Amino acid sequence: MEFPEKVTINRHTITIIPRYCETDQAGVVHHTVYPIWFEMGRTELLRANGLAYSELERAGVYFVVSELNIKYHRPALYDEKLDLTTTCTNVTSARVEHAYHLKQNSTGLLLAEGKSTLACVDAEGKLKRMPRFMYPAESKSKTTPRKIQGLPQQS
Repeated sequence: MEFPEKVTINRHTITIIPRYCETDQAGVVHHTVYPIWFEMGRTELLRANGLAYSELERAGVYFVVSELNIKYHRPALYDEKLDLTTTCTNVTSARVEHAYHLKQNSTGLLLAEGKSTLACVDAEGKLKRMPRFMYPAESKSKTTPRKIQGLPQQS
């Protein structure tokens, strides 16, 4: 399996249109759906960098969520076009952190924001050193924690 030398994209936006099964009878998206969308954002950010989780797993690299925080500002509604921006905010020797901003596509209104920490583990769930290519291209060190500049401003 050949991996890129470094990740080069630290922020990616996907469009989400909530499905009926993700809402309650009032058409409001259920709070448990947001972590699923956040995972979709992480998956597509990785894909934008030329990687896929399935390729990482075949190489013995797994990521498990060790922390997740969500702040709900306003409800997302059924069939409403939304934009989810996922930003990789920090990479260390054994973890990767992301920030999420979910906005209405039509107005840019912030509906929810979140943060997650994923631990890098092997197939048995034991901590594993982060692969070198997961560090941002602008990072000088391969093992020193690196804050990534340019996070989106909160609305």
